[in-house]
Amino acid sequence: MVMCNYFSAPDDGTAVGVLEQPGGPDTANFDVVSLKGIDPVVVMAQLEAILTDSTYDEAIQRPRSGQLLSSPDAESAFIVSVSDTLQEALASASPGALVETAGPWSASDELQASGITSETAVQVLVLLSGLASRARLADRRMYCWWAL
Repeated sequence: MVMCNYFSAPDDGTAVGVLEQPGGPDTANFDVVSLKGIDPVVVMAQLEAILTDSTYDEAIQRPRSGQLLSSPDAESAFIVSVSDTLQEALASASPGALVETAGPWSASDELQASGITSETAVQVLVLLSGLASRARLADRRMYCWWAL
């Protein structure tokens, strides 16, 4: 299964520098949430569409949404940005909003294929919301280290 370590960093250059570390972002230097099967392009755009009451097409076209920041020629890992819109939506979401979001989000084909239930989706959303909140407080952006 694909490994996705979501983390915050002060800028794109620092985030891309994570590729020099074997195994992804080091928890001693970065705030990291490790998730399997939560890809930073399709699945996160679906989440953004639900949280912001927009369409998938609108979400995927927002700046930084699933943007590949590292070389597409990389052999095993990539750094992908998370849109500022999704980061803010996660940071400001109430616990009730996260629970409401979990149902439709977990119903997506991608999450069902990963075996993610509505209950598991709530747990993932709480982790991502916490990361987004801490990133906002530290004036950082969110990224994903995506390893195949």
